[in-house]
Amino acid sequence: MSGSIQTQGEVLIVTGMSGAGRSTAADALEDHGWYVVDNLPPQMLRPLLELAGRIDGKLPRIAAVVDVRGGEMFADLAQIVHNLREANNLRIVFLDASDDALVRRFEQVRRPHPLQADGTILDGIHEERRQVQAIRDRSDVTIDTSNLNVHQLANRISDLVTEDGAPRHRTTILSFGFKYGLPVDADLVADMRFLPNPFWIDELRPLTGEDQAVSDYVLEQEGAEEFLDAYVAALRPILAGYQRENKSHSMIAIGCTGGKHRSVAMALALGERLASESDLRVRVRHRDLGRE
Repeated sequence: MSGSIQTQGEVLIVTGMSGAGRSTAADALEDHGWYVVDNLPPQMLRPLLELAGRIDGKLPRIAAVVDVRGGEMFADLAQIVHNLREANNLRIVFLDASDDALVRRFEQVRRPHPLQADGTILDGIHEERRQVQAIRDRSDVTIDTSNLNVHQLANRISDLVTEDGAPRHRTTILSFGFKYGLPVDADLVADMRFLPNPFWIDELRPLTGEDQAVSDYVLEQEGAEEFLDAYVAALRPILAGYQRENKSHSMIAIGCTGGKHRSVAMALALGERLASESDLRVRVRHRDLGRE
């Protein structure tokens, strides 16, 4: 692999050999907020760039998957890119793989190569290599996927489109009340009902976990800080494993009886702890706050 990607305001062209992982790359880009156009005719690249310019950044970063499925139109790709890239922040990622790997992948899915016609899969691969050579020579990044599984390739794409030092994994910390039901989309759930309930203190009852008095009360209880320390330590290998498995988002649910005091205070405290982790982007939400 060579080259690097600067993502801000960029249009990215994803191309390469059939069976080398273009669909996986497109999915990974969508997971990172890119607007992906699949099987775009090269002649539509200029209108796409013009559209992106007219809406002045309101459209997410754009990735166009362009390949030999375009038939005769694909032959113009190299020249079109040459004409466009000097005036635009346009980069090319080329996905490649060995002939053996590509043949094996087509045989596994029992599909013909798009260019094999009446010949063999290998005939189609050789013809495709001839057609894509010009755009391969102009690519900014080439990734050999011969020995990569889908998760590893997705991670490579993530590395390319994630700015240096930017977090690659998004974590939502959600406070909730058990009496309203468990969050169905939570990856992990922690129960704060082991802590005394501020509801039973008259001056704290009308307040919420967002108020400093409630937060101080909750976090000063026996076991609260110990829980935070231990839970953050336990979450580190879990969240790191999510990233290795290309899980781009996780939800950590923090519950108490009504979702007003303990869970809210602890979710905010946990969010502060995890936000200091350099490889995470953290947001805190309160599902049931205000329902009482």
